[in-house]
Amino acid sequence: MNSIFVLVLGFIVAFVGYRFYAKHIDSKVLKADSKRMTPAKMYMDGVEFMPTSKNILFGYQFKSIAGAAPIIGPIIAIQWGWLPALLWILGGSLFIGWVQDYSSAMIAMRNDGASFGGLSHRLISPRARVILLSFIYFYLLLIAGAFGNVVVSTAITLKAAPMAWLFLTLGGILAGHMIYRWKKDIVLTTAITVIIALVGIWLGTVAPSDKILGTDLSNSRVLWTIAAFVFCYFAAVLPIWRFALPINYVASYIVFLGLFFGIIGVFILHPNFTLPAYTNFSIKIGPIWPIMFVTIACGAISGWHSIVSSSGTARQLENELDARPVGAGVMFVEMMLAVFALIIAGTIYASPAEYGAAIVKGPGGIFAGGVSKFLGALGLPANLGRSYGSVMMVVLAVTIMQLVIRFMRVATSELLSDVSPIFRNAHVGTFIASILGILLVLTGWWQYLWVLFGGANQLMASLALMLMTAWLMSEGKPVAWVFWPMIFMFITTIAALLFTSYNLLQKVLSGAVKGQDLIGNTLMGLVGLFLVAAAFVLGWEGIKAFNRYRTIKNQASVAAKA
Repeated sequence: MNSIFVLVLGFIVAFVGYRFYAKHIDSKVLKADSKRMTPAKMYMDGVEFMPTSKNILFGYQFKSIAGAAPIIGPIIAIQWGWLPALLWILGGSLFIGWVQDYSSAMIAMRNDGASFGGLSHRLISPRARVILLSFIYFYLLLIAGAFGNVVVSTAITLKAAPMAWLFLTLGGILAGHMIYRWKKDIVLTTAITVIIALVGIWLGTVAPSDKILGTDLSNSRVLWTIAAFVFCYFAAVLPIWRFALPINYVASYIVFLGLFFGIIGVFILHPNFTLPAYTNFSIKIGPIWPIMFVTIACGAISGWHSIVSSSGTARQLENELDARPVGAGVMFVEMMLAVFALIIAGTIYASPAEYGAAIVKGPGGIFAGGVSKFLGALGLPANLGRSYGSVMMVVLAVTIMQLVIRFMRVATSELLSDVSPIFRNAHVGTFIASILGILLVLTGWWQYLWVLFGGANQLMASLALMLMTAWLMSEGKPVAWVFWPMIFMFITTIAALLFTSYNLLQKVLSGAVKGQDLIGNTLMGLVGLFLVAAAFVLGWEGIKAFNRYRTIKNQASVAAKA
């Protein structure tokens, strides 16, 4: 199979999904209204609620939902064959991914910018609120630890990354002031700040961290872990326009440019897939169903997107009509990033054996090598192309991390503010989240939890879809377009978590693991079972809510006929 065909197929799915399916839902079902006041305008405080142009929010949303997962997932999942992975990326995005992202933003806007905690209390039950907030907090902690390790490991192995990270931060802070304080033209602002970020990537290759800091400091996990969480601390406590939003906006162009020119490189080289279209139903990782559907998360469907869309983007949209390009449109761009990663994994190696040797060293190296190859088709030197690909991984990870800590701060306030008013303090919640994240990264405990990340992430997606179904039923609107995706994701992720937990605990009970691995496997297995139990409780609460709304609808119908 030629890679051009795969790219064209991806573009067709994106066009059809956005132009027809998303437009129909937006105009005929949810009926977006440009005259309806959005929470960003009603509650503008310059901190959480901030009316923002869709042109800025498009980049912010993309960089806020697109972490390293849309790259890592497809590169790993190609071990089942590139065809199953491709079908899930395209089908998941078309029928579930954009649905969740767009509707999460819309229902939050229609409910005064309420978070999932508030929505679950209002739409499901008070008990659902506590369980869901607890689940979300633990889920966010998984992301903080896992992506924190990506940032730290890349900063150590790629000495050009810290300089690129620093200049991206400076460019983002400058962008915030140029847009919101100095009221400068968005085109001029974007050009200046993106050039600053690109200069940082180049400067990192000529002035790497080991030359500036020395070998010991440049290889220090403690140094880069603290640096990462200090960065996230500012993102969590500062007003959204000062730090998190503009940095993610500028960072989006680093990824957009890499994706755009990388795709041009694919058209120039038009390589064929060298890896098989299909291998086996079950491989070392597990069976295609359910494991592949949680291995590929972002790029097809991801629960993280629903948190960003509801707790972040919904509080910044200045017009309901912007929800479709920002919510649905960005999801299809991320789908193309996943397709690009799949093409890299499937085409740059001469044989499955070469791929097998490379995947042992990690998906990041495979992606960097692919970016180098396809940007090289445009004349970019190989070392700079590889550096650009690696920097993309850092940018994708660290810009997710900063929002994770910000949302953990919000979840802490919602969950524990009734226990003590101190938890309403932004610095307290941020400090707790940062310390827990640092602990996971420095102890290495994150790696024992990473195997559950995919299941937890997709389970979050099913719970988000459950909230959307409840809201649509309460409003008397059609629900099939979110209900059936919810059922599929719920069953699939429960099966994946049970499969993972069984395998982990079986190793413990059989004595196959010892020492730290014994602790890690036991912890992962029990956490997996906890997530399943929490999901069943939330599912039961959801069923009761559905029945309640159905009863109300039937009673209203009978009354109308009478």
